[in-house]
Amino acid sequence: MGEGFRRVRSGVAVVTACAMLGACATDGVARPKADGAPAKAAATTPGKAYSRDPFPSTYRPYAGVPTLITNVTIYDGEGGKIERGQILLADGKIVALGQTVDVPAGALVIDGAKKYVTPGIIDVHSHLGNYPSPGVQANSDGNEATSPVTADVWAEHSVWPQDPGFSRALANGGVTTLQILPGSANLFGGRSVVLKNVYARTAQGMKFPGAPYGLKMACGENPKRVYGAKGRQPSTRMGNVAVNRQTWARAAEYKRRWDKYEKEGGEPPTRDIGMDTLRGVLTGEILVQNHCYRADEMAIVMDMAKEFGYKVTAFHHAVEAYKIGDLLKANGTCAAVWADWWGFKMESYDAISENLALLDNAGACAMIHSDDANGIQRLNQEVAKALAAGRRAGMTISDAQAWRWLTYNPAQALGIADKTGSLKPGKMADVVLWNNDPFSVYSRPEKVWVDGALLYDANNPRLRPVSDFELGQPGSGDVK
Repeated sequence: MGEGFRRVRSGVAVVTACAMLGACATDGVARPKADGAPAKAAATTPGKAYSRDPFPSTYRPYAGVPTLITNVTIYDGEGGKIERGQILLADGKIVALGQTVDVPAGALVIDGAKKYVTPGIIDVHSHLGNYPSPGVQANSDGNEATSPVTADVWAEHSVWPQDPGFSRALANGGVTTLQILPGSANLFGGRSVVLKNVYARTAQGMKFPGAPYGLKMACGENPKRVYGAKGRQPSTRMGNVAVNRQTWARAAEYKRRWDKYEKEGGEPPTRDIGMDTLRGVLTGEILVQNHCYRADEMAIVMDMAKEFGYKVTAFHHAVEAYKIGDLLKANGTCAAVWADWWGFKMESYDAISENLALLDNAGACAMIHSDDANGIQRLNQEVAKALAAGRRAGMTISDAQAWRWLTYNPAQALGIADKTGSLKPGKMADVVLWNNDPFSVYSRPEKVWVDGALLYDANNPRLRPVSDFELGQPGSGDVK
C-alpha cells in the first residue's frame, strides 16, 4: 500500500496522496487543470462586514475520469428508483441517469449488477475535527463553554483536517458532506461550517464552496445546567428564553445601526464579531441550527423567531418532534433526529422510534443525523431502523423515499440542495456504490466518489486510507 494513502492525514502524506491522484482539494498542492483563480474575500469595507468571509473556501475538486455505472439499482435521493439503470459521471457532475445513457468514448465502465447507487450521505450534525481522535482533552475544541452567548466563535477555527474520523465516515459510511457544529453548552454556540469530506491540509481546503454558514443554538438542559452550576443566568428554561430574547434585541439594534450606515453613510458603527453573525441570521444569510429536545420548547423557539424576524432552519436531536409535525411543516422548519437514542437525560425520555417516520408522514422535512464519530459510519443502518419502526406502525414508506432522510433533506437544511443531495444532471457527482442493499447491516460502500473523483475503493488498497492513529486491520495489507 502506498505511504501516501496509508498516512493520508499527516502533513507531508497529504501532499503525497494528492500527487498520486494528480490533484488535490486543498490549498495549493497539485491541483487539476486551472478552473479559475482561488476564491478571494470581498473588499474589506466596513459595510456588509457580517457577511464577508475572511476565511474563504480554497476547495478544488480532485481530478476524476468519465465513469459509467451500469446494470445497477439507483436511488436518486428524491424518492425515485431506477432498476437495472445506468448513471454517468463526468467533469465532477452527474451527467445523466436512466435505463440507458449515452456514453463518451474512453469512459470507465463499472458493472453494478446486484449493487446499488445512491447520492453521498450528508450528516447535518457532526463534531468531527472539533472533537477528533485521539479523544484527549488537548484536542477537545468543540465548545467555548465560557459564556451562554458565544456567537463570535466559528467551528471551522477548531477543525483539525487530520481527524481520522473523516476517513472512517467516507469509507465506512459513504458520507461525502457534513456540517461541523460547535457544542451545545451555550444558548448561542457560534457558527457552523459545511465541509466536503475530502483530504486537505486546512479547513479552508475542505469548505463546501458557496454553502451558507449556520448558527448553532441550544435550548433545554445543557445551557441551564452549565451556567446555573456557575451561579449565573440562565439556570432555568425561562432564563434560557430571557437571555435569548435580550441577545436578539441587541442584534436587532446592531442590524438597525448598520442598515442605517449602509443606506446613509457617515461614521460606521463599532464592529462586533458575534453580532455580525446574528445580523447574518436576521438577514437570512446564516441558517439557524438549533439543538432542542422537547416539543414545547421547539414551539417557544419558533414563536421567538417570529418575534425577532428570523427563521429556525432545523431543530437537531428533536426527540419530541413527532408531537408537533404540523407546526414544523407550517413553519418550514426541519427536524434532524436519531433512530432510537433516548433516556440519557430527562429531556430525552419521551423519544419514540417512529419519530422520523411520523415526521415524514406529517409532511415535515425530516432527516437522520449522527452527533457521534461512530454513528456517522452507519447512518444508512440508522435510517433502516427508523424505516422499520415506521412500517411496523402502519406507514407505507418505500426504501427510495427513505433515502431522502440521508441526502436530499439534509441538503435542504444546509442550503445546498441545488448542488448536491440527489442524483440529478448538473449536480455534484457525490456518489456511493454499495455492494448490496444499502439498508442491510451486511452492506457497505464499495466505492465513493466526491465531485466525480474516486476517493475510496474497497477493492483497491491504494484507495483505502488508514490514519496515523489506527493500527492496521486484517485484510488491509498492514497486518500479516
